[in-house]
Amino acid sequence: MSSLNRDRALEMLDVVSKDVRKHYYDPEFHGINWDARVAEARNRIKAQTNLGMAFAYVAWALDGLDDSHTFFLPPQRPVRHTYGFETAMVGDRCYVTRVRPGTDAEAKGLKPGDEVLAIEGHAPNREIMWKMDYRFRVLRPQPELRVALRNPAGQQREVVVTAKIVELSPITDLTAANGATDFWNLVRESETEEQRMRIRSYSVGDDLLVAKLPRFFFDQAEVDGLIDKARKYQALILDLRDNPGGAIDTLKYLLGGLFDHEVKIGDRKGRKELKPEVAKPRGRNLFAGKLIVLVDSQSASASELFARIVQLEKRGVVIGDRSSGSVMEAKHYDYHLGTDTVVFFGASITESDLIMADGKSLEHNGVTPDELRLPPAADLAAGRDPVLAYAAASLGAKLTPEDAGKMFPFEWPKE
Repeated sequence: MSSLNRDRALEMLDVVSKDVRKHYYDPEFHGINWDARVAEARNRIKAQTNLGMAFAYVAWALDGLDDSHTFFLPPQRPVRHTYGFETAMVGDRCYVTRVRPGTDAEAKGLKPGDEVLAIEGHAPNREIMWKMDYRFRVLRPQPELRVALRNPAGQQREVVVTAKIVELSPITDLTAANGATDFWNLVRESETEEQRMRIRSYSVGDDLLVAKLPRFFFDQAEVDGLIDKARKYQALILDLRDNPGGAIDTLKYLLGGLFDHEVKIGDRKGRKELKPEVAKPRGRNLFAGKLIVLVDSQSASASELFARIVQLEKRGVVIGDRSSGSVMEAKHYDYHLGTDTVVFFGASITESDLIMADGKSLEHNGVTPDELRLPPAADLAAGRDPVLAYAAASLGAKLTPEDAGKMFPFEWPKE
């Protein structure tokens, strides 16, 4: 690591830590000595010879707050790592949920339904799973991952999965001038991602609509379109599994289309007095039928808030697995260093905790479903979805686990 890069890492730490000190919702920082932690991070960065480890210690400073929405976003690397498989907690166990065709993960025999016993020697659990994903996919991606597995038959093995590494341009030209294509490539990538993250819905018989919301980044018109469509049916299943959350406004739009009265999302607890987050009804054009919400361990933030409000207001039934417990209200901060050649980085900083109508926060707690339903490893392996099938059956609709598993095929992001 050059002295220039070390100085940049130290400057990143200084900029981010100052904003945490200024904006973090808890001025006591949960009892930790913030200045001492930042000073220790500085000393560790000064002793490093590796830029990746320097970034890791910027992240380490923020990790001391143990806050799901406060973290460091390092500069984009000139390469993109993809491991070719996805994992998730199901109950208290971690499983492979998807394997991308044509990858080394597939060649090494990874399959959905394999239980993950360890990744790089670390046993995954609900408390650290998101940190492991952050470490290996965002902060310090590795060319290989050592994974210990157990298949549904009980056989254990260890494999080394080689990541696919795509080289990127170290410099992105955003001027769109003199024939530069970087800007338009970014536009196309954004459009492709929007298509992949769209709302999808299917009817099951004449009375049930099933809708998959992959995130909470939809405008009023998109949410209104879903509600208008749902009004033609007697029942609605909202599938919020794998939904990491998103914008509070999208949450308000959705609540406004399902409740005939004003709903308090939560009281905001911050450094200063803040107004509660409230969703207002959209009037006559709302869906008043039966409602089921599906959640799992990957349901986070706004999706958890939605599910818990449905429970507290007795508006419907929540089915699935206990949710992530990653619920805070945060602001994204963008930074840059340099002039002609600019290095971009960022941070997410929590500015308020959300206390719900029952007087509790969902952070570190999550939503416990009204009916706990976990897909067995054999169903993961076969691509069946017994949870969605059960939800449909509880509403009187006929849907097999096999057909449920085919309803919303996963679309891999472009590499």
